[in-house]
Amino acid sequence: MPVPNLLVAAALDEIADRLEIQGANPFRVRAYRNAARAVEPLADDVKQLAERGATLEGRPGIGADLAGKIAEIATTGSCALLRELRRQMPASITELLKVPGLGPKRAKALWQALDLRSPAQVLRAAREGRIRAVRGFGEPTERRIENALAARLAGERRFTLDVASEFAEAMVRVLSAAPGAERVVVAGSFRRMRESVGDLDILVTAANGPAVVEHLLRTADVDETLAHGPTRASVRLRGGPQVDLRVVPRASFGAALVYFTGSKAHNIALRRLAQARGLKINEYGVFRGERRIAGATEASVYRAVGLPVIPPELREDRGELQAAREHRLPALVALDDLRGDLHVHTDAGDGRESLAAMAAAARERGFAYVAIADPSRRPSMSHGLDAAGLARQAAAIDDLNATFDDFRVLRGVECEILDDGRLDLSDDVLAGLDLVVAAVHGRFDLDRARQTERLLRALGHPAVRVLAHPTGRVLGERVPCALDMLQVVRKARDCGTWLELDAHPSRLDLDDTACRMCRDEGALVAVDADAHGARDFDRLRFGIGQARRGWLRREDVVNTRTLAQLERLLAAPAPRRARRAPARTA
Repeated sequence: MPVPNLLVAAALDEIADRLEIQGANPFRVRAYRNAARAVEPLADDVKQLAERGATLEGRPGIGADLAGKIAEIATTGSCALLRELRRQMPASITELLKVPGLGPKRAKALWQALDLRSPAQVLRAAREGRIRAVRGFGEPTERRIENALAARLAGERRFTLDVASEFAEAMVRVLSAAPGAERVVVAGSFRRMRESVGDLDILVTAANGPAVVEHLLRTADVDETLAHGPTRASVRLRGGPQVDLRVVPRASFGAALVYFTGSKAHNIALRRLAQARGLKINEYGVFRGERRIAGATEASVYRAVGLPVIPPELREDRGELQAAREHRLPALVALDDLRGDLHVHTDAGDGRESLAAMAAAARERGFAYVAIADPSRRPSMSHGLDAAGLARQAAAIDDLNATFDDFRVLRGVECEILDDGRLDLSDDVLAGLDLVVAAVHGRFDLDRARQTERLLRALGHPAVRVLAHPTGRVLGERVPCALDMLQVVRKARDCGTWLELDAHPSRLDLDDTACRMCRDEGALVAVDADAHGARDFDRLRFGIGQARRGWLRREDVVNTRTLAQLERLLAAPAPRRARRAPARTA
């Protein structure tokens, strides 16, 4: 079926979902559902019909109003009603309809009463006993929702990037040793650097597909073979993810890499472009009729539809195709662009290694600076530093800096943000430091207004330079705080404070959407390892992957600056810090 029809049907279903959550007339909701079911299987391309001035008016269940909306969606990708519904409620609100036991009315109630927007947030609220207090629920309903949702989410096992990376690298080594194997590439969500990975898609070019498949099936790490054939296999690794192997010929490698990298939404949009040119794209190549005209490389696939290669991290159908058409694709930040790290721990606080060891590890990576940010003392942190401890550490840092002529350790602290937004160290203590990293480590359950105000107050403190892991999320364990992220980003921009992208693979906080917001609003991001040991600097690659997914360029990341540029930013008053200093040029 034509790709535009699928997109129109999805938009109509989304309208129906949002109207249903709002409590709209059931007949109106059903009209959009029926229209989606009518459009999806049509042999006619609704976009081509609209461009010719034809409509679907008069078809079963489709009147003039619906026909007009279908034509608008087909030609522009949206319609005024859908845009208005998206403005009125959170983007992810329709996910609540997937929660067992939640219909539209209950989804709306949880959203309005507890600001719950995702199945993971609903599960956490149920476990904390907050749902039973919402009118119309009660404890038995809360338990049913918890049990059903826990079972559902448990069946969707996902792996953080560091774990997925270990399995991926092992599989590349294994398959590279297969008879006749040439190129081995991990595709899928791992290549797009999504924050978690469900399975690994691996492509291999080889003349002898069955030999490569057999090599995989004999690997000791394979726990279960799910399916296999001459050129493909699906296996589950022992203690790890499912691996889907495809052996492809050289002539199709680029097309297969595009196809299996995804995302599905990006691929659909790419196929739409191809269809507009009279072409067909699939995993085997780009075809004009029966003749393959491209497919050996990714560049050839994108070139066939008039585009440059789009970086894998951007392939989510979030405007990247339009940007590519208009030659506006960003030059994304890269790992080698980083000149330092602004959030490092030592054994003087809760870290595992000494100040000297952490500085040496940073210098070995080619960094020009690090900021030591051991935690301030608080009830839950027995190894935190008080004023005296910070003074001793500052003296040790000064002594260490005296031994360097090409590197600097910045004196800092990870200062706790109290419930009301004040900091837990005095202004006099903070004034004696080079850099203050402010962070929340408790009371994640404050409502959206109080949590937002808490962070806004901390961001406005003249000593604060970095807001660490802003939403407090831990993947698979703790959902993000309820925040008005746009207010936080704009406050950071106006105060010249930098929002951290914590590269710990269980955090990756900021997420990609918030990174994109920072770029759009002009707030700077610090990509930090939150390192507690020397090897933790390796995490930075995951943070850079997230930054790239958020469309961040080198100039959007503060620690791509040279030491001299960073020092000028630190010395400047807040209004001047808010303006971006130029990033290091290549």
